[in-house]
Amino acid sequence: MLHNHKARHTARATQFLYLTVLATLLLTTFYPAPVEGVSIALILSVKLIPLLALVLPVFRGNNRGYIWLAFVVIFYFTQAVVSSWLSQGAPGPVILMTLTFLLFTMALIHLKVNRPVTG
Repeated sequence: MLHNHKARHTARATQFLYLTVLATLLLTTFYPAPVEGVSIALILSVKLIPLLALVLPVFRGNNRGYIWLAFVVIFYFTQAVVSSWLSQGAPGPVILMTLTFLLFTMALIHLKVNRPVTG
């Protein structure tokens, strides 16, 4: 639930970044080449299920969902940092690292802006 007008903008930005992270995870699965000897379905499920579990709370504007999104995105950010370090700055991991950082930051900004009115 959105509590004010500014929250609509931060929610839209968070949703855009959420979808961008999902798309980047899909693209990095197939580009430059899929890992041989491992099921594509298994790779996609490990990569996407934790984020896809939060699709309804993110698009409904549920604050608890945004809190859980922030927790989950930390793991993706950590993995992207390690991957970008080990690959010596390959574009895929660096882009994912940047997007997950932005998603985490925007989710927290949304939580700050979307606080319920008390009093």
